[in-house]
Amino acid sequence: MKLGCVLSGGQAAGGHNVIMGLFDMCKKLHPESQLFGFLAGPHGVFTGNYMEITPEYMNLYRNMGGFDMIRAGRHKIETPEQFAASLEHATTLGLDGLAVIGGDDSNTNACLLAEYFAANKSKCTVIGCPKTIDGDLRNEHIQVSFGFDTATKVYSEAIGNLCTDAVSSRSKYHFVRLMGRSASHIVLECALQTRVNCALIGEEVSQRNMTLEAVADYVADIVVNRWKRGKDYGVVLVPEGLIEFIPEVSVLIAEINEILAKEFTGDIEAYVLPALTESSRALFTRLPRSVSSQLLLDRDPHGNVQVSKIDTERLLILMVKKELENRRKVGVYKGTFKPQSHFFGYEGRCALPSNFDSSYCYAIGMNAANLMMQKRSGYMSCVKNLGEPDPSKWVAAGCPLPAMMGIERRHGKDKPVITKALVKLEDPMFKCFETVRTKWAYLDCYQSVGPIQFRGAASDALNFMVSPPDVDAFVYATEVQEKYEARHQDDDIIQRQESALSVLSRSRIRAEITVPDTLKNANYRMTAIKKYQPYSQLVQSKIQEQYPAVNSSASSQYFVEIQDRIVADPGSYRF
Repeated sequence: MKLGCVLSGGQAAGGHNVIMGLFDMCKKLHPESQLFGFLAGPHGVFTGNYMEITPEYMNLYRNMGGFDMIRAGRHKIETPEQFAASLEHATTLGLDGLAVIGGDDSNTNACLLAEYFAANKSKCTVIGCPKTIDGDLRNEHIQVSFGFDTATKVYSEAIGNLCTDAVSSRSKYHFVRLMGRSASHIVLECALQTRVNCALIGEEVSQRNMTLEAVADYVADIVVNRWKRGKDYGVVLVPEGLIEFIPEVSVLIAEINEILAKEFTGDIEAYVLPALTESSRALFTRLPRSVSSQLLLDRDPHGNVQVSKIDTERLLILMVKKELENRRKVGVYKGTFKPQSHFFGYEGRCALPSNFDSSYCYAIGMNAANLMMQKRSGYMSCVKNLGEPDPSKWVAAGCPLPAMMGIERRHGKDKPVITKALVKLEDPMFKCFETVRTKWAYLDCYQSVGPIQFRGAASDALNFMVSPPDVDAFVYATEVQEKYEARHQDDDIIQRQESALSVLSRSRIRAEITVPDTLKNANYRMTAIKKYQPYSQLVQSKIQEQYPAVNSSASSQYFVEIQDRIVADPGSYRF
């Protein structure tokens, strides 16, 4: 067999393992089989820019993060010339199959390519592989897209660190914007992993028809309630696409996209504003200038606003500040609000893949090669039963790409595309979060999950998207914390509860720490090894002036070191 592969779109941990699965399976089918990697994304497919992947080269990238093996690109195969050129290069190489490793847009493009190849009687089949850290490429056959598990573990580690910082300093509110333009899966997963005080779920904001002001009021309510309990700190998670979920803003963006889909000349704002409806125009003028200008400028390849460039968390901070000042004026809030903004995005895309993503991606690649061997085309390589901790019990399958499609507005036209899967408010993950979030808002139920583990405790932990949360366990841990805080509400220190610790944290508090042998026994000799020499006479005199008591003895002028010699009197010094 001769197979090809291409990495399309943004990076996601595990991409190299998909290629590894393709490589190992095609070699297993026949030792003379070849795998070609098209370089720098789909552009490499229609320009014929490729390399053969050798065993030696493959071995450098097994279980490694990133897409640097053959590099990715955001190009699409769109024009008749590009489709024809793609077919020509596939035919010249004698490809039996091409794996398109990408997200919903990339796999929509893969389906178009599969149709073109089939219509032109090509033997080359096209198989999609589900990649996106956003988690919005899923259906009954695709439980989760690859990269989601690793990314949310990376983000959760950082968020857990911020939770610990918040409860340690008790002086800051951390507002964290997380990736997820079209869906809030990442925010929901990280919220359940870290048990933050507030997590905004865009799909819920949309369903409740909340305005920007209503969202700010909701967060301000949490800040005020925590202040009443003596807490001027907390952690808030915000999906990067929040602004698009707010109905009034969504309408505004849709109008702007439609207006800008047509050719125009001159000043963009002067062109757009008169064409907006009255309500959208009023909203546009209320927005901070930094946000309103962004809505008019850079567009993505589909003509849509690049939401990731809008500092949604900063917009929310500004609005919450304004609301808190209004409440301060009427005497219902007297706390201190010190917000700190963060954006966690690219940090999670190229990490070493988790054990889950390593196995999952390897299986996706092997299954894709199998689908090609069986002459399936226009399919997505799927691996199911992922909630089973033992990967040997997972189920390999294929899902027709057209079965995943719906209609979406692109450049002013309706087009069939793979539909993004949003957070379902009736699903177990959201229901669990909904059950406990009211108490999380005012309690300190924070959980520090720690870094990704590859062996030992938490190394095989599954994400909640494939292994739904145990609601009873979440409720129990929350109630334990609530009872403890009620008994110790006037204490300066709120002690951690072991029942609320993460699996890794419970393992760490019992871990034995290795120290130098000289510290294991108190009977040691502290020996002077070097006399301290001030930089100048002036420095020496100033030190003597500032620290007369500390600097009075001869011993204080020496660096000392513990020598590995047992002595009768461990308090003695030798100079």
